[in-house]
Amino acid sequence: MAVDFPAELKELRTTMGSVREVSDLDSLRAQIKDLEAQSGAPDLWDDPEHAQAVTSRLSRANSELERIETMDQRIDDLEILVQLAMEESDEDAVQETERELRSLQKAVSELEVKTLLSGEYDQRAAVVTIRSGAGGVDAADFAEMLLRMYLRWAERHGYSTKVMDTSYAEEAGLKSATFEVNEPYAYGNLSVEAGTHRLVRISPFDNQGRRQTSFAAVEVVPLIEQTDAIEIPDNDLKVDVFRSSGPGGQSVNTTDSAVRMTHIPTGTVVSMQNEKSQIQNRAAALRVMQSRLLVLRRAEEAAEKKELAGDIKASWGDQMRSYVLHPYQMVKDLRTDHEVGNTAGVFDGDIDGFMEAGIRWKRTGEREAENADKA
Repeated sequence: MAVDFPAELKELRTTMGSVREVSDLDSLRAQIKDLEAQSGAPDLWDDPEHAQAVTSRLSRANSELERIETMDQRIDDLEILVQLAMEESDEDAVQETERELRSLQKAVSELEVKTLLSGEYDQRAAVVTIRSGAGGVDAADFAEMLLRMYLRWAERHGYSTKVMDTSYAEEAGLKSATFEVNEPYAYGNLSVEAGTHRLVRISPFDNQGRRQTSFAAVEVVPLIEQTDAIEIPDNDLKVDVFRSSGPGGQSVNTTDSAVRMTHIPTGTVVSMQNEKSQIQNRAAALRVMQSRLLVLRRAEEAAEKKELAGDIKASWGDQMRSYVLHPYQMVKDLRTDHEVGNTAGVFDGDIDGFMEAGIRWKRTGEREAENADKA
């Protein structure tokens, strides 16, 4: 069927109009001008932490403006290509124009999704914790599969990651793992992954080859920044030290360098063991603890603890996504109904489709809530 280029171009321009409106280009340009003035100050690097924050914000703002302007230019160029292809009746030119159209539609869709990430912490880096749930050794193995899935997703995009803590199960897999994705908008993208994930497969650990259902919980919090000013009194924290351990409980460190930090008033627990020293592990644990308490504080202020922090049970009746490997192959998000049959691709980090659907679903819910409040 022939492509209706005028209609497709009109739709692209409409979408980009929405992107520009949400992005508020006048405000973005004013922000860039202000940050350029700050970055040019002779005493900027007297405070390296502040200087780094300014230059990072300037880089992100410039990149955002450039992405939008580049996309507008690509649409203009595509319109010229369409006119030339139609005038010359050149089939090869038409096919090339269609390929550029599809590429541009994908790029505009991705840009549109990014503009939907307008939450208070969406631009932050993220800290993700995966915990095995119901299902025994299969659940521990599933937790390790999810850890690899997210690290491969980050690798596909060239994002910087750091595994901060791993607690191995006795037979196989992980009891829990915590890692950081240090990339702008990592929290906005990964926040829709929070919840209970369910795996159905023939258990590789069952000598009778029976089908097994197992669960794992994913928690996502924004990485704390200096400006958040979460102060935790020392007497609210209990800090225990222990030796780091590897698979099967084996010791991988001969000193008590691992740290378990407990926030006594809320019962929040953070463990860190992947840094080289106890001081480094303690600093990393405190940063993650502050991030979690920040989410809890905001949740309490908004009376939305379940939505923001996630009341994740990792068991039946609580799952948000199912990964089915037997008797058929399918991964389906139960909130958005987005599903794919390529389970191997998903576990290899091909999860952008799920994130995009989740972001749109989340934003739609927020808009409905906003409209209900206004009514």
